[in-house]
Amino acid sequence: MAEPIFYVDHSDIREDRLADVQRGMRDLAAFVEAHEPQLIAYHFYVDERESTMTVVAVHPDPASMELHLELGGPKFRAFGELIRMRSIDVYGRPGPVVTDRLRQKAEMLGGGTVTLHTLQAGFSRLAPVT
Repeated sequence: MAEPIFYVDHSDIREDRLADVQRGMRDLAAFVEAHEPQLIAYHFYVDERESTMTVVAVHPDPASMELHLELGGPKFRAFGELIRMRSIDVYGRPGPVVTDRLRQKAEMLGGGTVTLHTLQAGFSRLAPVT
């Protein structure tokens, strides 16, 4: 069984663009929910100062993340004028194709860093315990 991949990114919301970002978040979340049934979780957050957007996603495997980047590419570009990406952190092993695409995404959205974190210990309970 492939280990899950946890994705977290942080972006600065550009001045006076919060409402646009919120509309974009709802649109993208609805699109992903409709087109990517394999995704375990996909959430957008805005900090209390309403200046930072955070995206948290849980993929079951690298193929899920690759599909997400392929399908979401055009939608991600729409955020280019709304945010400046600061960082992408990936927990797990996405593979070289996904890593390259994440670096391209970060560059397109403002030049943020991409950091990969390798699992050292732990476990996941992704299905309910019965």
